[in-house]
Amino acid sequence: MTFPGGTSVTRLSVYSGACSDGLEGGTPHMHTASTEAYVVIGGSGALQTLDPRGFRETELSGGSTVWFTPGTIHRAINRGGLEVVVVMQNAGLPEAGDAVMTFPPEIVADAARYREAATLPSGAGAEEAVRHRRDLAVAGFLRLSESLADGDPGPLREFYDSAVALVRPRVAGWRRTWEDTVARQTRHTAEVLDALERGDGTHLGEATLLESPPEARWGMCGNLHTHDVAHPQVHSAPS
Repeated sequence: MTFPGGTSVTRLSVYSGACSDGLEGGTPHMHTASTEAYVVIGGSGALQTLDPRGFRETELSGGSTVWFTPGTIHRAINRGGLEVVVVMQNAGLPEAGDAVMTFPPEIVADAARYREAATLPSGAGAEEAVRHRRDLAVAGFLRLSESLADGDPGPLREFYDSAVALVRPRVAGWRRTWEDTVARQTRHTAEVLDALERGDGTHLGEATLLESPPEARWGMCGNLHTHDVAHPQVHSAPS
């Protein structure tokens, strides 16, 4: 009974307030295993991205739909009330550390320093920590962008290598999460198709309505309303 496709869905209000370079927006980061999609539902802004082909800025407005694969460093820019529905591949993996922020290289290369810079305190001080974390990542993002503009992909390759080293210890746990969500749902769909091909509609009698109320929290790109799709409320159960 996972969310469709083993994905997750979040409503994102992109941060306002100027970053260290004067732009308003979120914390630059990338994902090592998951593709992410933005469906813009209000406001305006842009998506800045970095990959081995260089820097790109894509305009965002109501109705825009963009998605980006693992390794695409992305930064949401808010030009006025930017609201996004985020659809994330591999529900559970991004929440378990799949995202790596573009802190300066000396931090990303050191697991302890990265963890200290990335972790937000609970309660008082969280908002200031969010701003500090964002500015650190923007500084690293600008360095990577400048290197690519100068024709030097070395710093980006080094960032990728450091990111892989950071997440490598988590992969065994990620695999278990993936098996319990995406892989299990794929197998279930195959079973349903086999049953339909036999003319068997038994699974239709197990129809169920599920709901996951939103929970507010701080995110990398903005204020989030997340949905715990792994533990939904079941409104109707099979008889």
